[in-house]
Amino acid sequence: MLNDLFSNKVLWIAIACWLGAQVLKVILYSVQHKQLTMERLFGAGGMPSSHTSTVCGMTMGIARIYGLQSPLFTLSLVLSCIVMYDATGVRRAAGEHAKLLNQLLFSDPEKMTPSQKALKEFLGHTPLEVLGGAILGVVLGLVMPV
Repeated sequence: MLNDLFSNKVLWIAIACWLGAQVLKVILYSVQHKQLTMERLFGAGGMPSSHTSTVCGMTMGIARIYGLQSPLFTLSLVLSCIVMYDATGVRRAAGEHAKLLNQLLFSDPEKMTPSQKALKEFLGHTPLEVLGGAILGVVLGLVMPV
């Protein structure tokens, strides 16, 4: 059973897409901000979207192995669309809300309590970040061996 898991090509494509996006995220963020920030390796948000890259790579792997007529492909494609919509919609809005709440909560340091901490602002993605993740996922999903 464990051997089946380790030989699952779709899983390895998805993992490679996630890892590729996270490494690119560290590189791009570090170049943009002129400092190495390893937190970006595991954090949400940023360019490219690792969620999008993961599901798009998975979808391409399923398409290549099982075909476009497969119910698995349909399921994966629909899931990919939901993830991309969520990344640019709900999660992005939550990040914007966190940014505004942080400004309100921390605008007056005298009113802060010791237990207060800033909310995470890196949650969602811009459409360009999602597009970057989709391109990365599709390309890796096409070039990785199946």
